[in-house]
Formats: sequence, structure tokens, C-alpha cells
Amino acid sequence: MTTRQDERLLDGPLVPVACRRCAAEVLVRKSSWEQTSIQWNAAARAACVNLAEDPHDTCPALRSAIQEAALTGAVRVVE
Repeated sequence: MTTRQDERLLDGPLVPVACRRCAAEVLVRKSSWEQTSIQWNAAARAACVNLAEDPHDTCPALRSAIQEAALTGAVRVVE
């Protein structure tokens, strides 16, 4: 049995993005303008002031930072 290699990260690797509000830094990848992968670590979860309070387990300030990073090209949108 062969295993197909997942090459999606070669086209659009995870890149660091920091929240302007709390400086929590996560790794981000955008497969399209509509899809975003966010990899949190323990330090980022502890630093984020919105994460525990948000019912969707997300942070609006970080989402804004990710959107800006995509618009400026700091995060590549694969599409």
C-alpha cells in the first residue's frame, strides 16, 4: 500500500501572524480567500484575551490581523 504525500503545505506553508491587540502569534495558511487554517500553540492561547470569551473559540482582532496579512501578501492565498 502506498501513501499519497500531502503537498498542500508546499504551495502555501504556514506562516506566523501576530495579533495587534495581544501579540499572540499563530501559524496561518490560506487555501483561498474563504478558507483559513490557524495553528494555535499554548503560548498564543494563553496570551489571547478574547479566545476564552468567544463562543466560536476565535479572536476578532486576530482575524483582522490575518485578513490584513493576506491583503498585503504577508500570507499567500494559494487558490
